Amino acid sequence: MADSPELDTLWDDFHRVVNMTSAELADWLRVRDSGQATEPLPEQAGPPLGRHVLAILQKRRTDLTDDDVRVMREVVDTVDDLVDVEDEPEAEDTRRRHQLMSMGHDPLKP
Repeated sequence: MADSPELDTLWDDFHRVVNMTSAELADWLRVRDSGQATEPLPEQAGPPLGRHVLAILQKRRTDLTDDDVRVMREVVDTVDDLVDVEDEPEAEDTRRRHQLMSMGHDPLKP
């Protein structure tokens, strides 16, 4: 994947909206998928989008694939859309926060 001003902007936007570290995201994905009866292997924990975000966080910009760029755009757009939502009931806020955290964005993190 070649460097370009567009990719630079996307890289910055992605790291702006993904405010959890790779360790925090990995921990969240494992906790989210833990259950009483069964638990996936650590590298299989969480939804595919969350695992892909985690993989991107562990890459250098020069190592990005076209699929990584697609996921980065999706995450930026989705997080921006969900963060803009206001005046929802508290239960919705918890559900929305968990959805955001599964993409690497904790809205309660300063």
